[in-house]
Amino acid sequence: MRAIISVIGHDKVGILAKVTAECAARGINVLDVTQSVLQDMFAMIMLVDLSTATTPMDEFADTLEAIGNEMGLAIHVMHEDLFNAMHTI
Repeated sequence: MRAIISVIGHDKVGILAKVTAECAARGINVLDVTQSVLQDMFAMIMLVDLSTATTPMDEFADTLEAIGNEMGLAIHVMHEDLFNAMHTI
């Protein structure tokens, strides 16, 4: 199973490191990353593989949301199928 992680907020040091460290701690492999900084706004989308995750996706999503709140970021995790359905006309 794969999921999409989106991160949006003001740019600061350590965003990528914090999110990927949480993935690694839970056995989640990062398959692809795209990120941009537009003036002072940071935007990142990650594709991750949850097949070897040590915790359920909803718990992982809650943890990343809490990290986002601490860092002043919006971090969301959604199943790849839901992401694809939302972006298909």
